[in-house]
Formats: sequence, C-alpha cells, structure tokens
Amino acid sequence: MGHFHFFTAGESHGKGLIAIVEGMVASLPLETVYINRELKRRQGGYGRGSRMKIEQDKAEIVSGVRYGLTIGSPIALFIPNRDWQNWLEVMSVSPPEEEAESIIHPRPGHADLAGVTKYGLKDIRPIIERASARETAARVAAGAVAKRFLEEFGIAIRSHTTSIGPVSCQSFAPYHSEGENRLKNPAQDNLREAISINWQQVEASPVRCADAEMEKEMIAAIDEAKAEGDTLGGIFEIVADGIPIGLGSHVSWDDRLDGKIAQAIMSINAVKGVEIGFGFALAKLKGSQAHDIIGPNPSKQPFPWRHATNRAGGIEGGISNGEPIVIRATVKPIATLAKPLPSMDLHSGEVVKAHYERSDVCVVPAAGVIGEAMLAIVLADACLEKFGGDNLKETLANYHNYLSNISRLRL
Repeated sequence: MGHFHFFTAGESHGKGLIAIVEGMVASLPLETVYINRELKRRQGGYGRGSRMKIEQDKAEIVSGVRYGLTIGSPIALFIPNRDWQNWLEVMSVSPPEEEAESIIHPRPGHADLAGVTKYGLKDIRPIIERASARETAARVAAGAVAKRFLEEFGIAIRSHTTSIGPVSCQSFAPYHSEGENRLKNPAQDNLREAISINWQQVEASPVRCADAEMEKEMIAAIDEAKAEGDTLGGIFEIVADGIPIGLGSHVSWDDRLDGKIAQAIMSINAVKGVEIGFGFALAKLKGSQAHDIIGPNPSKQPFPWRHATNRAGGIEGGISNGEPIVIRATVKPIATLAKPLPSMDLHSGEVVKAHYERSDVCVVPAAGVIGEAMLAIVLADACLEKFGGDNLKETLANYHNYLSNISRLRL
C-alpha cells in the first residue's frame, strides 16, 4: 500500500525552509522549474506585504531525483530565506553575546499567547517564527510534487477567490467535468446552476478572481483596509477535475476522503472554516433538493453513469464519486495589524498594544494556492493507496486496469 507523506522544517526568518516528501514512486519526471512555478504563484496576490518583495522563492532539490526522474527515495527540498541575512543575530543558532529584545506583547488572533504558554517560553519570537505562514512555502513545494504526480492521472487542481471582505462573486459548483448532458429534475430548477470559470483570467488577476468587475471591487476593499491600518479575509474555492471514482473509503472514520481533505485545508494558517460541495447551504434545503440524481452517461466515458448536479462536491460516503471535488475555505483577516489591538504585557501584566511585525493586508489569493497544494497532497496519497506501485508505470497500469473494469460494469 502506497503512502504519500511530507513534513516541513524551518522558521520564518531562519536560513530557509525544508520539505521532506516520502512515498513518491520512481520514474516520475520532476524538475525545479515546475516546483518554482508553484512557489511563484503563492507569492502573488494583491495585498501582500513587503516580505514578498524581498523573497524570490526558489526550491533546490537536494535528494530523491536523478536525471530529472524521481528514484523512489525521500525527496528533500530546500527553499532559502533571502531575508535571513538581516536576522543573523536574532535567529542565531549558537548562543549570542547579547540576546535580542524579547517580544512580550502577544497579538490577538495569533499563536503567540497559547504558544508561549504551552512551551514555557519568556519570549514570543520562537512562536512567531514557526507559526508564521512563511512555512506554507514548503507546503507548496511538497504539493508541487503531488500535483506533478496527479497530472499523470489527468487530474487538474485549480483555485480562485470568491470573496474578499464584503465583496463576493459566484462560486463554481460544476455539474460534471464536461458541463453538458445534464440530467433534469424540476424540483431543483430553482437552485443556482454551475458557472464556467475562465482559469486564464484567474491566473492573470491580482486577486485570483474570475470576475473582472468583482476584481476591481476587491482591490478597492483591500486599499481601503490598508489605509485604515486594517486587514481583510475572504473565501477561496478549489476545484479538482478528473478525479476517478473510488478514492477514500466509508469503512473507518479516518479513511474518509472528505475528512482528510477537511483536516488538510483547516491546517492552513488563518483558515477557520471548510465546506465541500454546497456545504452549509445544504442545511436550508429539503432532501429532494439537496442530493445529486444518478443517471446513465450517454458517452459511457469515463464512467457509465453521471450525476445531474454536484452538490456533494465530488464525495459521497467518504469516497470520491467521479465528479469534480469542490472545496471552499474561509480565511480570517490577518491578525497582525498596523494599528494593533489591545493586549497585555506578559511580564508586567499592564494593558498595552499588541506587537506589530510587518505583514500582509490580505492573503486570500495566496491561501487558495496553498489550498491547492494541500488538496494535491491528500489526493496523491489517496491515489497511491488505491493503485499502489513502486514505479510510475506500475501505478498507471493499475489505474488504467481499474478504469477498464469500471467501464465494463452494467447499470
């Protein structure tokens, strides 16, 4: 049974970030240019802070790849922090002659207070360094490996921004991959229909929004928040297309694909809510309106059946059902404010203003890219678990044999 696993190391202002990826099959084409393209996407987005002007994230493949192909051993990736040169004393590994000034004013909404208490520290700096969203650069690098693997199955993962602050646009809940031959159900006609996303428009948008008019309003909202010394959150949506039926399982709670996805997306910094498919909107519907009708697929490809709608978001009973997987996540406003909120001095107990460290105004567009990476990691693990193999050819042979067996099923 295959298992795709990763972990990261490194601090925000340390020498760099490290990602270790285990479980990838041999003979997968993988080069740094592919990984660095994903890293660049993460750094973009209107509302990012000055740190993104300093860093030009590029990963170095340290191990696990030879002649442009994975070799089945752990893949080590290193992303240097250019800003480390300005933090040599503050982030010194060896005991310094004189320690940097301690940070003792925790920021509401950050890990500061809980972290410094949990680990028994007198300085918040170590908590800030590891709890920082800078760590997600290593996740995106690991997710790029997973994405490259999933491309071999014809799986594509994309994201876009559906809201920033008070500005919202329609989300994307596709009926199925091809967007045609929909089944009909009069009871569902009053519900919103799927829209087509122009992904080129999304990639060109500074806020990763598919709607050009809403893009302008989102940018204006970010500018207004910045002028007020404030921050904004929002919602991003991820769509994974080309998903085969049968990933995950219903038999145990920790085998359920939706549970694994929810955990992965919730682990992203500042994410406070996750929904799959129509999610929370289903609470307002009757059962006759909420579920996706099953019927024959005229083309028989890739499966002999299809769903009329995709309100389940591509997962039923913890198992992928062959439709696109649709995920939405809520990102809270960044907790580091240019006009800090009230806090408490951890030493004196006096009421003070919270610590301020340079930060973004809005990270929703970047969070979507990180969400893509985390979803890719979960799906890569699910594919390896389902199809196994130690070499890419073996895994793909198992996959195509599985699809062949499905196509022979009779309804």
